[in-house]
Amino acid sequence: MAVSIREVAERAGVSLGTVSNVLNRPDVVAEATAERVRAAVAELGYVRNDAARQLRAGNSRFVGLVVLDSANPFYAELSRGAEDEAARHNLSVLVGNSGEQADREAEYLDLFGQQRVWGVLVSPVGQEVDHLIRMREQGTSVVLVDRSAPGSGLSSVSSDDARGGYLAVRHLLERGRRRIAYIGGPASLHQVADRLEGARRAVAEVPDSRLEVLERPALTVLEGRAAGQEIVARGERPDAVFAANDLLAMGALQAFVMGGNVRVPDDIALIGYDDIDFASSAVVPFSSIRQPARLIGETAMRLLADPKAAAQDIRFDPELVVRESTGG
Repeated sequence: MAVSIREVAERAGVSLGTVSNVLNRPDVVAEATAERVRAAVAELGYVRNDAARQLRAGNSRFVGLVVLDSANPFYAELSRGAEDEAARHNLSVLVGNSGEQADREAEYLDLFGQQRVWGVLVSPVGQEVDHLIRMREQGTSVVLVDRSAPGSGLSSVSSDDARGGYLAVRHLLERGRRRIAYIGGPASLHQVADRLEGARRAVAEVPDSRLEVLERPALTVLEGRAAGQEIVARGERPDAVFAANDLLAMGALQAFVMGGNVRVPDDIALIGYDDIDFASSAVVPFSSIRQPARLIGETAMRLLADPKAAAQDIRFDPELVVRESTGG
């Protein structure tokens, strides 16, 4: 059983207030008395409960971070950036994985609210952010990551996904590809919708090109492989694939390689999004759209840690990285 502060006071022969002063303001306690209290702490093995103390005071040093998929290396890198910046402000990060499910996101936000965290970084599952606005109005600072919400009054840090989708498909078109398939996740995900918007804009600039949308229920390797297998089984196939993230691209590449009769990039060119480490080390290194995951996390945490910061919508420019999968 944990030792209480009352037991420490009784062992040292002092009041509860004196023990509290020794733990929090030792300069106001006579050295002899303070030494008695420290001796009692050591003898009893007392460990102060900072979490409970901060909860009572309403000034927790924890920040909640809710990501769409903690298994995605992009979000792992974003989390690392947030944690690095949090440490500079004497804050700690609690990470929750929504798994692209709105109810799980809501559970984590409720939990963080109950714990009176310093603030919350979140990559929302759906398009609607009213629940996050209410959270901010109730006193919890909120910053969106990998997502923007213009007009909401919420700060956000992301990359320009519509621009990234445009860069990806324009690159395929410049390589002479005209029958392009977009493998995307749920349309409700803002990032997926924006990347598709950019892809459509690029296709609209080339009259003899077309874009087919293959929507998958999740942004995972397994779903990418399923989409790739569907493409392999066809008679007429697209001559290029743009995947909404690198996990989908990995799965599609696996299907093409295992199918045995699809050569990348000769038959089908392939480009992903995020430029995770695996993209450069795959059996066919694949092109990707790079976004600065760690910088997004760092910048979002910096905004959150500054209570006087005005609402900002910060967007970084994505970058095209060309590799063998598109003939690079």
